[in-house]
Amino acid sequence: MLRRSITLTVAAAALATPALAEPGVTITIYADNQALVQDTRAITFTGQRQRVEFKNVSAQIRPETASLNAGDMAIIEQNFDYDLLSPAKIMENAVGQTITLVRTNPATGAETREQAVVLAANGGVVLQIGSRIEVLRDDGLPVRVIFDKVPPNMRAEPTLSMLVQGAAGTREASLRYLTPGLGWRADYVALFDEAKGQIDVQGWVTLTNNSGTTYDNAQTVLVAGTPRLIGQRNSPRYNGGLVEAGTETGSRERLGDYYLYPLAERTTIANMQTKQVSFLDVHGAPASHGYEASFGWLQTADQPLSAATVYQFSNSAQGGLGDQLPAGIVRFYIKDSRGQAQFIGEHAIGHTPMGSKLSISTGDAFDVKVQPVVEDRQRLSSSRWKTTMRYTLSNALPKPVTVRVVQRGLWGDTKVSAESRKSERLDADSVAWNVPVPANGKVDLNATFDSRY
Repeated sequence: MLRRSITLTVAAAALATPALAEPGVTITIYADNQALVQDTRAITFTGQRQRVEFKNVSAQIRPETASLNAGDMAIIEQNFDYDLLSPAKIMENAVGQTITLVRTNPATGAETREQAVVLAANGGVVLQIGSRIEVLRDDGLPVRVIFDKVPPNMRAEPTLSMLVQGAAGTREASLRYLTPGLGWRADYVALFDEAKGQIDVQGWVTLTNNSGTTYDNAQTVLVAGTPRLIGQRNSPRYNGGLVEAGTETGSRERLGDYYLYPLAERTTIANMQTKQVSFLDVHGAPASHGYEASFGWLQTADQPLSAATVYQFSNSAQGGLGDQLPAGIVRFYIKDSRGQAQFIGEHAIGHTPMGSKLSISTGDAFDVKVQPVVEDRQRLSSSRWKTTMRYTLSNALPKPVTVRVVQRGLWGDTKVSAESRKSERLDADSVAWNVPVPANGKVDLNATFDSRY
């Protein structure tokens, strides 16, 4: 495992490498697989041109974003070396050069050495030994290859080097760069109590590090938002489950139009690791369980269709979760008759301001059905139609339920001219009815629409 100490060395002609302070690493991680890494430490400047090397930087660093900030210092050039040492790579870099082959006799243990010139290392190693050409095979015979030196362009770890010149003295300097390979998302675990009409919600930050480097003891800040990146397609924007956007202001720190979620303690984010940290833990928030069925214009069904199971709650400061909710996945659980929490479904939510109302669907209901039927279509004139719809709701549960029936595709000029139950106009495109259905019973909802088509 790579150790994320980001060792800094300062090299100058005829000068020893000075002692350096331990690194202080701060990482700001965005949700769209992007992070800002800032490494602050003390550097001893010689007053002359010198090369400063930052080892173990992200293997996916965007070199054009790197900057070193220190007083009385100028950067002359910078290089990112990412050709990492490996047996195959060092052999490729030795093409045209002389190496030493050490062969061991399996019977006697005696070693023999030969000089060889590497002719090629493309899918295999071709050597010239004296007047003969030989292919270095992996046939189990004990053969070692000795190289005189490491190729100057190869590194044991990703290294960012800068040629700088600064006034003599030791002072703080900060390396700052952007890198992909570090990202985070929010995951929520929701436990619903049907009897109490309450919900417990725990929010987890899930960090993922695929940057090629381990970050030791890093101060970490997460940004909930979607900064624009040129040339990179951001994640799709969605507001799943959001019924009404909130207007409350909380105490969480902001950065422009984004919210910050700092981790309480420094943490090590190992390469190829997923780490979870809790950021929300609320118990007993009010919540309700209901059903919803949504249909397109003139949709008719030969058989009843399952209504969606929905759970409604708020993230308001009063009577809710009391925090902004970063985009993520909400996974719902309820307890069975033995008291064991069981998974019942999940739903994605978008960035949700505090004070919002959410209605989240976890799947299709088994016992609650709705059958939409176009009962009649009459042409009233060249530009007007009369449509009669019947929605048959059935409930096989031993308790009454309320089903929200939503008719979409109405356009702005469509009117509900008659209905068996009062509707609510949601927008220009849709209306909704809240329909009580008795236990083990059926109910018909009838509606007539006046439209241009």
